[in-house]
Amino acid sequence: MPEFLKLLSPNMALINWLEKFPTAEFKNEVIPTEESYGRILDEDIYAPHSLPEFSRSTVDGFAVVAKDTFGSSEGMPAYLKIIGEVKMGVTTDLKLTHGTAVLIHTGGMLPEGADAVVMLENSQTSRQDEIEITKSVAHLENIIQVGEDVQTGELILNRGTLLRMVEIGGLMAYGILSVKVVRKPKVGIISTGDEVVPPSSFPSIGQVRDVNTYTLEALVNKRGGEAVRLGIVPDNPRILKDKLESALTECDAVLVTAGSSASAHDMTSQVINEAGKPGVIVHGINIRPGKPTILAVCNGKPVIGLPGNPVSALVIAWLFVSPMLQRLQGQSKEPIKKQISARLTINISSMAGREDYIPVKLTMENGEYQAEPIFFKSNLIFNLVKADGLMFIPADANGLNAGDVVQVFFL
Repeated sequence: MPEFLKLLSPNMALINWLEKFPTAEFKNEVIPTEESYGRILDEDIYAPHSLPEFSRSTVDGFAVVAKDTFGSSEGMPAYLKIIGEVKMGVTTDLKLTHGTAVLIHTGGMLPEGADAVVMLENSQTSRQDEIEITKSVAHLENIIQVGEDVQTGELILNRGTLLRMVEIGGLMAYGILSVKVVRKPKVGIISTGDEVVPPSSFPSIGQVRDVNTYTLEALVNKRGGEAVRLGIVPDNPRILKDKLESALTECDAVLVTAGSSASAHDMTSQVINEAGKPGVIVHGINIRPGKPTILAVCNGKPVIGLPGNPVSALVIAWLFVSPMLQRLQGQSKEPIKKQISARLTINISSMAGREDYIPVKLTMENGEYQAEPIFFKSNLIFNLVKADGLMFIPADANGLNAGDVVQVFFL
């Protein structure tokens, strides 16, 4: 029986595969913080000081002693003496006592003695040095205290954190201008097939341009890896073996497209098995498209044998390349796949026991997304170009009806 007929669910296949990954030793590098978006932190970072370093106002208004405003209203305002203004960007030496107030601006340093700020719109000038308070404020209202955001010595970023715009902003708030990050894993991409030619070539009848190398390269780079194009290999096991062994020396992981079916001419599984131990972990996944997928580990390095059809290859890569790169970089938190709920526009059939991912076009109607399936053949890349995302049909479904709510994942 062909090996790929021993089908596993995508989730079980992923679990079995990841269990065979060795404990990684991550290479790192120090880069400017401003260039670290999308990288994985390779150090714990602790707060060198409290943030904020001084108590400050969150609104424009008047710094006050909160008790002086209790019971105030438009009909019975409280009257406070104005003793000065807090200048922005400088330390203030003003001190409040009962019955006084200080003009303050958003972000301004709270003067000594103040424990709240009255918003400007809840006050009005009665005389040159006097203010009417028309609404009371509570203790600590409209202010941020020292260390309210972060305390000195607090762990602010864990090793393994994906650096997004908010983490970069937080680092800059501390003046941390460089960070240690995991080096981008190099992912080699090999396309196979006698019929495959470079995009720069003009294919003759029976030939096709290489699509997979470039879609996979874009995905790898987007997910934090460094794609390495390794060219096109003919349907020759010896040449593929030499190319794969060379790739495993140069790269941290390898993707091989085509040659993953049970065809007599498709020797990818055998070649991968011979390239290193433990070899092929999974050959065959209960999914459409992408059933004849190969997941392997060769001498500590992950290898994926992808279907040759562009849609199948990209769907499988979307499911398995991201967690692979997460593991290779020690990312501590699993990325969240971006998805939305939508209503299916037509009835659609499905085989129970198999997960389906179907390209859909999204429209908006009555405030709800509508998912219109794009019926496809997996060798036609423009099926995905026309799509906004992939609709997921779970394995326990025998089909879906028009009007059913489905989950759509963005590619």
